[in-house]
Amino acid sequence: MTKDRYLKDDFFARDTLAVARDLIGATLVVDGCEGRIVETEAYTTDAASHAVTRRNQAQIMRESFGHVYVYLIYGMYYCLNFTSDRTGPGAVLIRAVEPLEGVEEMILRRGTKDVRKLASGPGRLCQAFGIDLKFNGARIGREIKVRGRSEERRVASSARIGISSATELEWRFYEEGNRFVSR
Repeated sequence: MTKDRYLKDDFFARDTLAVARDLIGATLVVDGCEGRIVETEAYTTDAASHAVTRRNQAQIMRESFGHVYVYLIYGMYYCLNFTSDRTGPGAVLIRAVEPLEGVEEMILRRGTKDVRKLASGPGRLCQAFGIDLKFNGARIGREIKVRGRSEERRVASSARIGISSATELEWRFYEEGNRFVSR
């Protein structure tokens, strides 16, 4: 991937685990705010996936790749996902980013000056970037863009966070040693 190239459908058409891993180091761009993706989680047909647990709401996971899937958790926090895998259900949850541009706007939206708490966690990230349900279903590359990473990152994996099913799957990917990773 190259730094100045925005990722297109072919990137997201691949296997969901590969997309989740390869998004580490890419840059999320939304309305003047930018952040380097440092943590993701992959979901496919496993028991924790919305493709299984929220079939109607998550229809976009089964029918598209390269689209935005936003949902609300706990009645108050939005979560940003990118649909993936042209051959089956898939989505990648964007768990955390390292803020790069538009930091003042993120501070205003989040109400904190602690840069580490601006976008470390899916709810915080969406609040900082102004992401809500109006983005759901949009094609990546329009309102929400992703620029390819400029260099390789050391990527580690672990169990996903905050789920009670399929906990044995190490489908959480994060940049080793990055202070903006959520946990």
